[in-house]
Amino acid sequence: MQIALPDFDRMFGALADQTRRDIVRRAIDAEEGIAELAGHYPMSFAAVQKHVAILERAGLVTKQRIGRRKVVRTNLDGLRVARRLLDRYEELWRGRVDRMTELVAEGKGTDQ
Repeated sequence: MQIALPDFDRMFGALADQTRRDIVRRAIDAEEGIAELAGHYPMSFAAVQKHVAILERAGLVTKQRIGRRKVVRTNLDGLRVARRLLDRYEELWRGRVDRMTELVAEGKGTDQ
């Protein structure tokens, strides 16, 4: 059985937009529906709905029907997946910077 890998391109593509990042931040509290979210932005309800759909396809938010409202909730598991990838990149680059620092220090020691 093959394990499906997260679609990082879709995830980070969704997060590349400032409005979508703000929606993810606001949806952590999970108190607003799409109509309430739309009130925060200088765009139409339909445009905000499209942003939410992109985030939903990327696995970063979910919509839950509560009565007549669709409440948008941040999918914390989706954010954790993105965070783990960024943490791996940070480790990689910190290791490279540390190695470059060592090489520079070794070079200075041989100049004397």
